[in-house]
Amino acid sequence: MGKPTGFLEFERTENCSIEPTERITNFHEFHAPLSLDDRKKQGARCMNCGVPFCQSAMTLGGMVSGCPLHNLIPEWNDEIYEGNWKNALARLTKTNSFPEFTGRVCPALCEAACSCGLYDDPVTVKENELAVIETAFQNGWIQPNIPKVRTGKRVAVVGSGPAGLACADRLNKRGHSVTVYEKEDRAGGLLMYGIPNMKLEKSVVQRRIDLMRDEGVTFETNADVGKTVSAEELVQQYDAVVLCCGANDPRDLKADNREIGGIYFAVDFLKSATKDLLQNQTTDFTLSAKGKNVVIVGGGDTGNDCVGTCIRQGCRSVTQLEMMPKLPDTRGAGNPWPQYPRVCKTDYGQQEAIAVFGHDPRLYCTTVESFVPDGQGNIKAVTTVELKPEKKGARTVMTKIPNSEKTLPCELLIIAAGFVGSKPYIAESFGLTRNERGNIVTEQGRYRTAKEKIFTAGDMHRGQSLVVWAIAEGRAAAKEIDEYLMGYTNLV
Repeated sequence: MGKPTGFLEFERTENCSIEPTERITNFHEFHAPLSLDDRKKQGARCMNCGVPFCQSAMTLGGMVSGCPLHNLIPEWNDEIYEGNWKNALARLTKTNSFPEFTGRVCPALCEAACSCGLYDDPVTVKENELAVIETAFQNGWIQPNIPKVRTGKRVAVVGSGPAGLACADRLNKRGHSVTVYEKEDRAGGLLMYGIPNMKLEKSVVQRRIDLMRDEGVTFETNADVGKTVSAEELVQQYDAVVLCCGANDPRDLKADNREIGGIYFAVDFLKSATKDLLQNQTTDFTLSAKGKNVVIVGGGDTGNDCVGTCIRQGCRSVTQLEMMPKLPDTRGAGNPWPQYPRVCKTDYGQQEAIAVFGHDPRLYCTTVESFVPDGQGNIKAVTTVELKPEKKGARTVMTKIPNSEKTLPCELLIIAAGFVGSKPYIAESFGLTRNERGNIVTEQGRYRTAKEKIFTAGDMHRGQSLVVWAIAEGRAAAKEIDEYLMGYTNLV
């Protein structure tokens, strides 16, 4: 360990953020990196613990704490402190296929388990990771790594989100010939069309896609497997097929007048905004919140992304409905370290709403009772109802409070209530079974399905989750596929 007393000498310092009122004028990323000297100090704060919980990914209290990729965090933090950036890169990319993605959008499960966080602020693991990979790109250290020998085996990867890309990347580097099928017009899956530009610039995604192309991966876009591309064709042409199509079947709302216009799923709203931005259509959005009262149903990360997007489009007001009670601002006694902290997080979109409208946009313990039409087939308001938690046996359910209805003006309503699994037609086209959560069925801890040569990974396999989990799933599936194809594997 380069600086045994670093965690005592240096305070946690995060990347600077552009002020909300300034950053909402565009859709660009808004965090400025620290200098390399300051970043070294942040690396020095890593304690090199005897038991580094940060890389453990343990389930504690029903939630995972620590990195699902088992990144070698103390090792590359030490290399950062010593200024050995190439060595830090080597240790980081040993376990993480795409640090430029996780360094931007991961909720930092590693930091939740950092030993420094027991009595002080945790190490800036996420930002350290991003500094390593971006320093590498800026210095030209990231070059195409083309396999010297090909195995003669062909693999089709269906879906180009983080799971599909991670799986394709590892299989290609192993020497297999990989083709990735993507139903949209650009590769990247949710990285391209599900995460807004201000969290993840699309040039960053395209940079990685271009690198993988240079390394030999083939991308087929506008290829909707199960519709425009038949499952039988893939099974016949490839030695293995891995389905990484995500859990992108959105959960709907059951309320009166659901059929009226002006109601959209978050995935469609965010995708439309990104497509417009990629076409340099920055003022006249196809689905626009400009001048509208917006209600967003869902208090999670996707709902927050919708808040930030609507504010940038010029909404008149924005309200975010959350069914559950507000979490505490600090850890409760029943949520000790190193459990993932169940605390209220005010994210960038909510920060911007506070700056623009003067109040937090979230209404807790509230849901939609009915949609109010304007007489011309579109929404003009929503009727909400308050909820309260009640114990029913071992379960806690949210029940409606009588006479608590309120009406909110609303010309645009966005449903960000999560997903119910993968699209049914994909499983049906391959003759696969989905479980009660809408996920493709495999043996516990495995990625191979009941059908010969068909595998699955990512949200389609484990359910709606994080980018870091999708990458971990894609890497693990690649190892299993490699062993299936070759009879052994040297992937770790």
